[in-house]
Order: sequence, then structure tokens, then C-alpha cells
Amino acid sequence: MATDSNILDTRKYVIGGIALVIVVCYIVRLAFLQLFSSDYQDRAANNAFYRNIIYPSRGAIYDRNGELLVYNKPAYDIMVVMREVPGLDTLDFCETLGMTREQFDHRMESIKDRTKNPGFSMYTQQLFMGQIPAEEFSTFQEKMFRFRGFYIRQRTVREYSFPHLAHVLGDVGEVSQKQVEDDPYYQPGDRIGTIGVERSHEIDLRGEKGVEVLLRDANGRIQGHYQNGALDRKPVPGKNLTLSIDLKLQALGERLMEGKLGAIVAIEPKTGEVLCLVSSPTYDPRRLVGKERANLYKELGANPLKPQLNRAILGTYPPGSTFKTSQALTFMQEGIITPQTSYSCSRGFHHKGMKVGCHGHGSPLPLIPAIATSCNGYFCWGLYHMLSNRKQYDSLHEAMTTWKDYMVSMGFGYRLGIDLPSEARGMIPNADYYDSRFKKQWNPLSVISIAIGQGEVLLTPLQIANLGATIANRGYYITPHVVKDVQDCALPDSMTQRHYTLTDTAYYHFVVDGMRRAVTGGTCRAANTTMYEVCGKTGTAQNPHGQDHSAFMGFAPMNDPQIAICVYVENGGFGATFGVPIGALMMEQYINGQLSDASEAKATAMQHRHISYEARTGREQRRAEKKNHAERPEQ
Repeated sequence: MATDSNILDTRKYVIGGIALVIVVCYIVRLAFLQLFSSDYQDRAANNAFYRNIIYPSRGAIYDRNGELLVYNKPAYDIMVVMREVPGLDTLDFCETLGMTREQFDHRMESIKDRTKNPGFSMYTQQLFMGQIPAEEFSTFQEKMFRFRGFYIRQRTVREYSFPHLAHVLGDVGEVSQKQVEDDPYYQPGDRIGTIGVERSHEIDLRGEKGVEVLLRDANGRIQGHYQNGALDRKPVPGKNLTLSIDLKLQALGERLMEGKLGAIVAIEPKTGEVLCLVSSPTYDPRRLVGKERANLYKELGANPLKPQLNRAILGTYPPGSTFKTSQALTFMQEGIITPQTSYSCSRGFHHKGMKVGCHGHGSPLPLIPAIATSCNGYFCWGLYHMLSNRKQYDSLHEAMTTWKDYMVSMGFGYRLGIDLPSEARGMIPNADYYDSRFKKQWNPLSVISIAIGQGEVLLTPLQIANLGATIANRGYYITPHVVKDVQDCALPDSMTQRHYTLTDTAYYHFVVDGMRRAVTGGTCRAANTTMYEVCGKTGTAQNPHGQDHSAFMGFAPMNDPQIAICVYVENGGFGATFGVPIGALMMEQYINGQLSDASEAKATAMQHRHISYEARTGREQRRAEKKNHAERPEQ
């Protein structure tokens, strides 16, 4: 009997334990659902409330003269709540939106695919179709009452006033899942700046979302605002931007660069404001809207000339002879030369078997004529004497490091910090680089070509234009920027702070004189004018893959600089062939506000001077290039 009683007691405790475990499991599950899971909360809230997100208007963008560049146009998103869709007349729905049943099914499956749409819920709104123009939306709106589970979200799309400035303005695209996870402001289907100022000033432009909390009945019909709108929040419009860009100057630059690869960058030296930022080839930003958008991106992706690449800040090129100005400043500051120092040039630099060619000019010659005639020999001798100077520098490594420090102070080798995404840093070699490359077996002659902007030296057109602005300012630059003003905001200090180089102001006057002489009687004669004093420097940069690159760097007027400019034309040949005439036209347009009749005729002729890249980069051209190891003579 005692045994049976013990068995019964044991069973009682077992059954009680099982029941207790079941109760605990239910309690834990209920607590999880109520406290940690949003699924049921979403169901309840979705049944009772409809949160209507009100998107703010994105900030408009203007040029420096108040010309409206980018504005907003009404558009609509169609949202879907999957739980409410059963019973939909799919045929009528597809006909209304002009889509096939296959397209409808594919879209619905994509929405439910959590690998593509991690935020999917049967009980919350999901984006079905975005950015429907107002004119296409009206038909759907008339029939919307038939399509239970589908809702409207009013949006805006960007419209572009002109076919210019594609690389500066940028684009607005759909947010990625990572962006949604990184910033709680965004939800799937939202739009965000992807390139250009649309990206770099996204926070300023986007504004703040508003919301309406609406009550719904059991049939899903809107009954009005919850608590009479006490929880509603109005949207805050995005801030307007005023760019430093001069639209007319930009338009002329894009026109002059038609049929060419390269870039034009113009800067106002006193402020660092970028007056134009041309990258060629370019595209029409007006095609970035609606159905044309997808077609444009297909074309751009298939174009081997890479029109999406912003060559003005991402292209890295040998600066050629424009770089000689920085060498002159360095050599004078270090005491390697004085303005009166003369070097001989017998068709180039010749020393211990090393030869760097040059064109015919007077010899020997001092600094200012050397800049004016773009003498290769002069600057090669200057660098050779600097790197070989053991009285001043303990080692070649120290001399090379000193040289590099001067280049960095002038804005080379690192990003300048322009307010556009993805700026390239270029390349300024240092002693460690050459130790690695030559396994520590190198000497001044091994690197002599960097004195004339060749070898390993690479700069962006922005950096070359900034060199012109630094010389125009006689020794300092302000970080180049394309945004002149943000509505109700002050520009950061970084956009107004002066960056001084390591070279004294006094030495800049000699370089300015040399650049002025280059215009009045040297390699930049095509830029000379009686209207104002132009200072310039040509560059003809070797290109191992074909025809040389044509470059020009200059500023005007000489004693009251309003514009500093870089023109860089890939495969353009001599600097005087394309760089100088384009630079001269651009400076005239900005300083005078228009071109003279004679200059307009020159601009039209330049517009139609295209470069055949297939012919210039062919096998015969490459073979011819190998025969000449020196920089092309300046003309």
C-alpha cells in the first residue's frame, strides 16, 4: 500500500510539474510577443491606425547668380499591405497601371522575399511602385477605391532646369538596406542623394518627415485624425543650396569640351569658390527622371568613355610643365636658386648618361625666362642640385622628404577636401616610395622627370587649378568648394580658412612674372589680350598610351585675380593646341560676362574640334611614342 501511495504521489508531482512548465511556457511566449515582438503590435496598430508619412520637399539648388538649377515635381508612390490584398481584381489593377500579370506577380514576390526586403511585414505598408508622375497617377486614383490594400504616398521627384552640371548636381536614388539600418530616418523605398552635392549635402537637402496618425474602422476605412491630430507632425522642408558655380561659364566649358576627354576647373582665388567644374564627356541630368532614367544608366554603363566619371576631381594625370611653377618656388625657398640663377639648356638636360629633351630657346637663361619658355633643362638642373646637396641635407632621403613637404603644402598628394564625394588624392612620391621601387638603389637622376611634372607625379585638374589660385594669391589657398550658401546656415570654417604654403610671398612674384611673360611672348601667347593681364603656364604631358595630353593653368587679372583655371584635354597634344585657347575663352566669359563676336567664332570652332581617340591610341601611334622619352616641346 505504501508503495502505491508513493507512486501516486510521484505521478501527482510529475503531472503538476508538466502543467507548471506549460503555464510558464505560455507566460514566456506571451511576454515575448507583447514585450519583444512587434508582429502582433503591428497587427493591432495596423488595424486601428494608419500612419501617413508626409515627405518634405527637398531643398532647391541655385547657381551663384540665382538661376534655379534643381527643383521638385509632385510624384506618388503606391504602397501595399499584403494582409489586405486577397480578393483583389488583379486584371483590372494591372490594366489601370499598364503592367502585365507577370510583372505584378514578380513585384509581389520580390516584396515578400526577405532577402531582398528584410523589413517585410504582412501588416505594414510596403513599396509596390515608386515615383509615378502626377499625369500617370490620375487614372489609378480614380479607381483606387476598388483596390483594397493599396495606398498612396505623395512624394516629389527632382527636376533639372538645364542640360548642364550633371557631375556637380548628382542624383537621388532609392536607399539601400544598409543605409536603412545605419540611419533611422530612412525606410525602404525612401530616396537619398547618391552622388554630387545631392549626396554631400543630403542632410541639408532632405528636410524632416511629417506624419499623420489616422484612425481606421474594422473595414480599413479612414475615420479621421487620432486625438484630433495631437500626434501629427508637420514636415520640415529641406534647405535650399546656392552653388558657387556660374551656369553660363559652366555651359561654355561643356560646349568647348564637346568631342574631347578631360576637364576644366575654375576657382575664384580670394574665396576658394569653384566657378565651374566641367568633366567631359558628360550627360544630360534632365534624363534622370521617370522611365528615361533606366535607359540613361544603360547608355552610360555601356559607354567606354565613362561619362559618369567626374574627371575634374577623380581623374589623375601627369601635370606636365604646369608643375614647374611649384618647383621654382621650392628651389628659391630652399636657396637652391635665386631668380638670377642661370642654367644652360642644350636641347634639354644631359648629365651622366641621363637625357631629358627640350625645344630650342636661348641658353643659358635665368628663372623668369625659363618659366616663360618652359625650359625642361632649367628645372631638371634645379631638382638635381637640390637632391644632391649634402651641405644642406644629410642624405638623399632627407632632401626628398623636404621636397615632398613643399608639394604637400601646395595642395598635392592628398585630397583638398572639396565638398563633393570621392575626390582623388593624386600622387606625390616620397623617399620611402623610391626605396621600395628601386630597392634603395636610386639617386637624383633616377627621379629627375618629376621636376617637369612627369614620372610618378599625378594631380587632379582640381589640384592644378588650385595651384593657379595659390599663385594668384601669392602663397595661400582656400579649400575649393562648390556650395556658396546653405539656407539659414553658415559655411564651416574649413571653407574660409587660408592654407599657406611653405614658400614666402616674395618668391611668388617672380613666378607670376614668369607666367605673365609666358603669355606676352612665351608658350601661352594665344591667351594674351588687351582687356586684362593674363598669367599662364602650358603643359604637354607625356601619355604612354597615345597622344600627349594638353594642359593649361593660369589666372587673371594679374594684380586683382578673379579667376584661376585649369584646362586638361586628354590626347590633345601641345598645351597651346587646346589648353590655352579654351582657358582664354573661359577667362573672357567670366571676367567680361560674355564673349566678343571674334571670341564667339573661336568658341564655335573649338566646339567642333573633336579628337579621334581610336586613331591616336592605335598601334602606330604607340610605336611612335616609344621613340621619344622626353616631354614634348612647348609651342
